Amino acid sequence: MAMGNNLGYALAVEKLMDVEIPERASYIRIIVTELNRIASHLLAIGTYGMDIGAITPFLYCFRDRERILYILETICGQRLNYNYVRIGGVAYDVDDDMLQMCRDFCDYFIPRCIEYNDLLTYNGIFVQRTANVGVLPADLAISYGCSGPVLRGSGVRRDLRKDHTYSIYDRFEFDVPVGTGEGGTVGDCFDRYMVRMREMIESIKIVKQALEQIPGGPHMAEKIKGKPKPPKGDAYMAVENARGELGFYVISDGTDTAFRLKCRSPAYCNVSVLHEISRGAMVADMVAIIGSLDIVLGEIDR
Repeated sequence: MAMGNNLGYALAVEKLMDVEIPERASYIRIIVTELNRIASHLLAIGTYGMDIGAITPFLYCFRDRERILYILETICGQRLNYNYVRIGGVAYDVDDDMLQMCRDFCDYFIPRCIEYNDLLTYNGIFVQRTANVGVLPADLAISYGCSGPVLRGSGVRRDLRKDHTYSIYDRFEFDVPVGTGEGGTVGDCFDRYMVRMREMIESIKIVKQALEQIPGGPHMAEKIKGKPKPPKGDAYMAVENARGELGFYVISDGTDTAFRLKCRSPAYCNVSVLHEISRGAMVADMVAIIGSLDIVLGEIDR
């Protein structure tokens, strides 16, 4: 989720510099970040179904993910590695046509979730392969530092957008889905899958509200000119990325290059619990368990 990665780092440096972000830039950031969250979950859900043996949902998810990538490409010129959220705002402003593309996608996407449920969620084979498999109790998830859908799948209502709100998330109404054991046991593979399914609906709610409220004005803070040079000091900022808590710890020596930068990866913590929840499982179940964690190896081995 490149937009979320960009946002976390930008917020950390802005906190260090004490920069006030233009209102319009903050709204644009929320719109693109939540769209990117949906794209990330579509990738996770589509490939998860394919890993277990369902080919069609993968094609449907990638069809809709492609719509999001086209919108983001129109806004910033890139499909994956965006470099769009900048320190002080965003690289480019959005016009009315771009905002309309986002509105059209929101209207288009909600009915598609019904398709996903018909194709995959309540498919008998899928439920059998995921319910009561890879059960992660809440206390174990917390002790391993799990976050995001992996932690919320265990019934823990933890979301930094609500608990330690940042940017302008406190202006939006949305729910935080958690695992309820509806398919089997709280914290199983099915719960982690369902959290991602329902989070996409909540992201659409946020995008719609942001589109309604977005003001005019500049898209970049006037204070930022050329390469930013934060004062000496340090700052930590964490954001709720698609896979969980993504944190950046920045130390500045007063130059335009960070003296020290440490990234807290959610996928690294989430995958660390794998050996605990796979004890006694069938070898065939390992595919379902690993897929339910939605890991990104580039984020783990960086």
